[in-house]
Amino acid sequence: MEKLLELYKKWKGSVPANVEKLEGAGSNREYFRMADEDGETIIGVIGTSRDENHAFVYLAKHFEKRQLPVPHILAVSEDETRYLQSDLGDTSLFNAIRGGREAGGRYNLAEQELLRRTIRELPNIQLRGARGLDFSNCYPQPEFNQESVLFDLNYFKYCFLKATELDFHELKLEANFRMFAKDLTSEKMDSFLYRDFQARNVMLDKDGKPYFIDFQGGRKGPFYYDLASFLWQASAKYSFKLRRELVFDYYQSLKNYTEVPSKRHFVNRLSLFVLFRTLQVLGAYGFRGYYERKKHFIDSIPPAIQNLRDLLALGEDVFHYPYMMDMLKRLTQLPQFAHIEKPAVNRADGFKTVEKDIYNANPLDGPATFSKYDGKGPLVVRVFSFSFKKGIPEDSSGNGGGYVFDCRSTHNPGRYEPYKKITGLDEPVIRFLEDDGEILDFLKPVYKLADHHVKRYMQRGFTDLMFSFGCTGGQHRSVYSAQHLAEHLNEKYGIEVRIVHREQGIEQTLKAR
Repeated sequence: MEKLLELYKKWKGSVPANVEKLEGAGSNREYFRMADEDGETIIGVIGTSRDENHAFVYLAKHFEKRQLPVPHILAVSEDETRYLQSDLGDTSLFNAIRGGREAGGRYNLAEQELLRRTIRELPNIQLRGARGLDFSNCYPQPEFNQESVLFDLNYFKYCFLKATELDFHELKLEANFRMFAKDLTSEKMDSFLYRDFQARNVMLDKDGKPYFIDFQGGRKGPFYYDLASFLWQASAKYSFKLRRELVFDYYQSLKNYTEVPSKRHFVNRLSLFVLFRTLQVLGAYGFRGYYERKKHFIDSIPPAIQNLRDLLALGEDVFHYPYMMDMLKRLTQLPQFAHIEKPAVNRADGFKTVEKDIYNANPLDGPATFSKYDGKGPLVVRVFSFSFKKGIPEDSSGNGGGYVFDCRSTHNPGRYEPYKKITGLDEPVIRFLEDDGEILDFLKPVYKLADHHVKRYMQRGFTDLMFSFGCTGGQHRSVYSAQHLAEHLNEKYGIEVRIVHREQGIEQTLKAR
């Protein structure tokens, strides 16, 4: 610490007025926020690995020359064990999207926009950052290669797989590992592989612009790796839909920096790296969780296993490693990895997420959501008849109204003298309409639509639904339609239905049964 203070004094000309130790990251580096008399702050770093520090300082200076959003290096000690960098604040992307993560993957629009900004900026540092970069400065190795892939796959085997006590043939698995490693390194790319691209390593300024930190483990390699690392991070719980949209955002942004492969090729290559990254993190979780007994890593294993289940569903058309895929399938079926349903959780915006709901959703879409209006019940349906000349009935529930049907396409009894002074509730008008038959054909799809809507509203526990039927005078066709739909819904579902024939001044309630 004394040497860090000396470095600050040499750079600033005075000692800091205040020094605050910050929470550490995954490496052995220590971080300090150092403030002068005016309150201006910088970050001081102490690192035990000279090579790791050298890599970060070199990369940061190189990226800054490329006008990339990274910290500015202010001063470095002669032995490169300490350095000073600009302070990017306390708001990381990880903290900014906490609400969606803690709600089981239900991210609001503001959080989604932060994710989009970040993923669109990633190709910038990967492609522009690689131009003119001397990869020999990278730590611990300059390039992503088969040797490093096999190291990570064996890390998974020894630190996770063996700890589960799953029976497997080690030589057959090793053969598939080598095939997998060959495929992952089959396309040579001159892009910068960030290696640890995650939400914790993205800082946001007051306008939500992303800045990148902790890239000292980067090297030359394929850009797919970082995309897989970011979007398939188990704890993030991105839904299938959001993840797909972010992949598309990345693909479109990539076009600004290089010639992109076809979408099919891109997705197939990405799938390989998603599988590799999943096995890689399981190895880390196994070591940190099973051996070091750190709860955070143990808790991260179930969502990572679920990611693995989703990947296996892609089948052998994508992954041509039969023994490895069979072994991974048996791994996901172990009793200790059985899927356990968790209770719904609230978001600050009033929404909840649930494991099961009334819809048959694709499991890749993640947990479903329902609004604060769900589960209030019971349902009450209101049915109106009205004249279009006097306007559509207002919705007093505050929900904004429901269905409005125009009956004026059907034969009008009001054109004939015998029916001018009676309504759609009277037998002569009912006989006229039903003998003619047009109103019956008109109501068939209405009944079908209403049945579906009422059923769903009852399942969700909604309280109000409104149907309105309009005709020329609000006397014959609209009255008939409203009355018959109301009686149909009351009889079929046993719910309370309130009928209002507005122009006739008639109100009726069909009680719930």
